[in-house]
Amino acid sequence: MNSASPQHVSVLLSEAVAALAIKPDGCYLDATFGRGGHSRAVLEQLGKDGRLIALDRDPQAIAAAQAFSHDPRFAIFHRPFGELAKVIDEQQLAGQFDGILFDLGVSSPQLDDAERGFSFMRDGPLDMRMDTSSGETAADWLNRAEADTIARVLKVYGEERFAGRIARAIVHDRQQQPFTRTKQLADLIARVSPIRDKHKHPATRSFQAIRIHVNRELEQIEDALAASLTALKHDGRLVVISFHSLEDRIVKRFMRQASQPKPIPAGLPVTDRELNKDIQLQLLSRAIKPSDEEVEENPRARSSVLRIARRVRHET
Repeated sequence: MNSASPQHVSVLLSEAVAALAIKPDGCYLDATFGRGGHSRAVLEQLGKDGRLIALDRDPQAIAAAQAFSHDPRFAIFHRPFGELAKVIDEQQLAGQFDGILFDLGVSSPQLDDAERGFSFMRDGPLDMRMDTSSGETAADWLNRAEADTIARVLKVYGEERFAGRIARAIVHDRQQQPFTRTKQLADLIARVSPIRDKHKHPATRSFQAIRIHVNRELEQIEDALAASLTALKHDGRLVVISFHSLEDRIVKRFMRQASQPKPIPAGLPVTDRELNKDIQLQLLSRAIKPSDEEVEENPRARSSVLRIARRVRHET
């Protein structure tokens, strides 16, 4: 969760920047600029010959990046990180980065702005798009999708146990009045959910699921991680912060698979060099979680997980 403003502190900021092992003249990518918290910290460690490129799909993030426009070391592109492969190709950046940082999920400024429609705690338009300049809103999708499709999204992306019940209620209620507001949806979910958790609003999982679906978040992560292997130099660092189990599962699986040789049929004679040539990443640490002090200061950091890997390239 990126932010440069005092009320929105980037999660695992010092740990993430340390994991990048910044070289003063290095080239780095902040693939999720947000409000610039991580970018600011990286720029503070770069020398005059260093370079930082950032991406973000949110027009408000692009506007916030104007605060960095005076710095010749910095450039930002209004693109989702899922299009990293295209950016690499267009800007001729293959093998150019000493480090890449992903700070996944929705940012605090997005959650706190009722007009963005991400939060069930604040009534606003049922939008949920990270890029408000394009794509289908959550309301558009909920008002047209079939019940089984909605239920599948809630189940897969939200791990919602009452997905079918909620989906049927959405389809029923929209016939009387189309969904347009976050409170309208949150109230429906609260009404039809038979079990209440005093520590969690009944709409929590459904809002997460709909947001992930509308923004294709998990597909974006998979595409971006694959592209990072092309973007990184030998010894370049891949640093990823995730905020829920679905994200972290993808990151963990990707790093594990990229750090292991491909299976070879039993009985084939192979050398160690041949066996290891498919290894693309080296895992550098166990998963890092925020300190108790950070969680106390910023409760949204509680579920965050930081994973680090190093790019390995083999001579052909």
